[in-house]
Amino acid sequence: MARRYAPLVPAPSLLWIAGALAAGAVGVAIAPAFAAWWTVAAAALGVVAAADAIAALRQRPPAALRRVPGSLPLGVRHEVALRFANDTPHAIRLAAYDHHPPGMEAQGLPQRAVVPARGWAEVRYAVKPVERGAARFGPVEARIASPFGLWARTRYVGDAATVRVYPNFAALAGFALLATDNRLSQIGVLQRRRRGEGLEFHQLREYREGDVQRQIDWKATARTAKLISREYQEERDQQVLLVIDCGRRMAAKDGELAHFDHVLNAALLLAYVSLRQGDAVGLMTMSGERRFLAPRKSRATVNLILNRVFDLAPSLETPDFHAAAVEIMRRFRKRTLVVFLSNLRDEDDDTLAPALRLLQSRHLVLFASLREGILSRALAARVDTFERALTHAAAADYLRARERAFRAMEGAGTVCLDVEPAGLPIALVNRYLDVKRAGRL
Repeated sequence: MARRYAPLVPAPSLLWIAGALAAGAVGVAIAPAFAAWWTVAAAALGVVAAADAIAALRQRPPAALRRVPGSLPLGVRHEVALRFANDTPHAIRLAAYDHHPPGMEAQGLPQRAVVPARGWAEVRYAVKPVERGAARFGPVEARIASPFGLWARTRYVGDAATVRVYPNFAALAGFALLATDNRLSQIGVLQRRRRGEGLEFHQLREYREGDVQRQIDWKATARTAKLISREYQEERDQQVLLVIDCGRRMAAKDGELAHFDHVLNAALLLAYVSLRQGDAVGLMTMSGERRFLAPRKSRATVNLILNRVFDLAPSLETPDFHAAAVEIMRRFRKRTLVVFLSNLRDEDDDTLAPALRLLQSRHLVLFASLREGILSRALAARVDTFERALTHAAAADYLRARERAFRAMEGAGTVCLDVEPAGLPIALVNRYLDVKRAGRL
């Protein structure tokens, strides 16, 4: 919506001419013979500037239309188009400054355009979302030049717009395409189906070299006069609950993305693969804003999860695993694979150990923890100073203690995963498939 009053400001051209006249006034003081010429020039400038100002005040601003998708992926550059329509009989020259959201980086602003009489012009610039959530574009700020270019007037044209910034679903779509084509191995997901040793009958097929004798279906073989084998698959119709830690430690960054964003990417990929495996997937958050989605098997589940988490952000709270475990036990009576996505710390011992004992009385727990990449870099760095030696020793000691903690958890029946953020999505899916193959649910 346009502002009701927008003042005129002198354009650089008017300031340069006025500066030249001021310099001429100094010359006139030295050579009075040129005073008449200077007076005529100053009067002409005043008349032209006044006429130009009146024309600028009467000039109607162009209409503006912004073209931007309603949803954008985090960290991916996207083009925004601004179209200006001019219904006046005179061309309009302008510089466009779009009021993009503060959570987006912009390149290519301001954009200059000449909108022809009774025509339109379009300019483009690029934005890169760096924060998830609802992002608001304000009206377009158009700095419109007067007909003679001596003045400029700022007008706000077009409407505000709100877009949603989601986790990078473009990468998820690539994973999904590979999964649809049964090519998950191309992204590192290992599918090691053991012929004849699965948990549920899948289908009959022709005998293949390597099939064991107990796979052969002798009745089907007799009917078709050729060897037919039974093929099995992992058990379906199970429940997977994704528990996302929204505590303060998840705000740490490894590269461009925060740990929290890596966790969301991993949760979305695991949800997609689990649904393809025939399981029901649900969501629950802890240590921050509470959100819950009951497990379901529909194809729309991934979209539902996306819409539940797209605007989540890490809070300042400390994770309370025991409180989360109590809530899970209250909500879930059926045995469920509970997947914690967090970052293990020494101070978690007070609430984590009781939580795991409580959950393991009914459910199977997979605890996926993010390990800071700086630890690996500290171990790999050359030790050539005393300070680096101290850093190396501290990192090695911390990782040994962390490894002991995970071994203790695994000894108590918890499935554990400790990886750097970038490797979490694929490692998490592989560990889930291992659990399925082992029949631990």
